[in-house]
Amino acid sequence: MTIIVHHLNNSRSQRILWMLEELGEAYEVRRYERDAKTMRAPSSLRAIHPLGRSPVVEVDGHRLIETGAIMDYLVGRAANRFGPPADADGAIRYRQFLHYAEGSLMPPLLALLIIGKLGLLGRPARPTVQGMLDDHLDWIESELASRPYFAGDAFTAADMMMSFPLEAACSRGGLNDSRPHILRWLSEMHARSAYQAALQAGGPYAYA
Repeated sequence: MTIIVHHLNNSRSQRILWMLEELGEAYEVRRYERDAKTMRAPSSLRAIHPLGRSPVVEVDGHRLIETGAIMDYLVGRAANRFGPPADADGAIRYRQFLHYAEGSLMPPLLALLIIGKLGLLGRPARPTVQGMLDDHLDWIESELASRPYFAGDAFTAADMMMSFPLEAACSRGGLNDSRPHILRWLSEMHARSAYQAALQAGGPYAYA
């Protein structure tokens, strides 16, 4: 069966397209566009899943949500390709970053997005939330100073998971050339042929 990706523009689902391109899997993209004013997903996504969020992936008779869970499923399906390294430390880092991307790094980025939409009302909260994000970015910078990829010496699904929050941090979180190791890593990710193919498959993407 062809894998179906329910893909929302400028969203987490871009990582799933990238993963499938890296794996060389055949897939079909069903595109959804955000509302131009609210930036929310269209109600048509609720017909696919009650939460109306993306990504939703139909694969092997299952309908999966949650980017990390989908990544984990696809890694297992591909006999652990792009999965955790064989060494214990690398395996721990892999699992850590696979979950850290959404569990710890995305919340302050989402808070900054909301603060930005509140205008003057959001200004008092911005320094506190920005400080929280800066702590994350400083730590990530130190991690990437010691190795080329998040899990170790090889590219894994953990790198794919970390792409979206760090791209968002460039857009609205103050990530700039003061953190050269993160920007080096992002540049290398964007240069991968599978990443570029995923951009073609998914359509316009604001963060690349």
